[in-house]
Amino acid sequence: MSATPLKIARRTSGVLIILALWELSTAVLGLFEPNVLPSPATVLTTFEDLVAHGDLVGQVGTSVRRALIGVVLGVTTGATLGALSGLWRRGEDLIDAPVQMLQAVPFTAIVPLFIVWFGIGELPKILIIAFGAAFPMYLNVYGAIRNVDVKLVEAARVFGLTKPQLIRHVILPAAVQPALVALRQSMAISVVALVAAEQLNASSGIGFILGQAREFLRADIVLVCIAIYAALGLTGDLIARTLERRLLGWRRTYRGA
Repeated sequence: MSATPLKIARRTSGVLIILALWELSTAVLGLFEPNVLPSPATVLTTFEDLVAHGDLVGQVGTSVRRALIGVVLGVTTGATLGALSGLWRRGEDLIDAPVQMLQAVPFTAIVPLFIVWFGIGELPKILIIAFGAAFPMYLNVYGAIRNVDVKLVEAARVFGLTKPQLIRHVILPAAVQPALVALRQSMAISVVALVAAEQLNASSGIGFILGQAREFLRADIVLVCIAIYAALGLTGDLIARTLERRLLGWRRTYRGA
């Protein structure tokens, strides 16, 4: 379904209301000091200055590259482990318990360990993002496979499907929709992990700009960085939603009242 102007207006209304209240409380009513909470207009001006006179575009590109590599690595690993654990009981015995243990560990807690193992270069940053992005994919793929209706499996066997054919034509298609939901979750978590990863002595990326802004108490630049992180998360969600519409456009689902 294509986005109509009315639909776009509805989807952006909440953000516009927040921006209006923010502008009212800062620029109009002056409830906050400019150095504590700048107005949206000030933040926009700062963004334009960073683009025009700084290397903001290049720094954002660096962060996007980190996030993309980490998401691809994490999603691939999570989907593979979820499929192995869901399809074979021995795979579940070997994989599920360690994954569930690691899932309980916040990815921020493994930052010191990754520094010891891999230093402070690009590799630990990418691995932190991959670590955070892998678990939603694993859980959803594993759960989707194990929740396939047993009647479908029995019917497929009656029609003579071999085990590889059963996996290809019955089980894996049933896991597509949960996997796409997991992709949206992984995209969102990857941005959170990116923020944590770029605190590892980053010399480039949005986190580098954020660190400098924090040192010089530049709340306007901090808000620009936060807005960019939010935009990256939204972009990732839109990509996952687009894939879901393209791959599952034939499904008729409830869209709300």
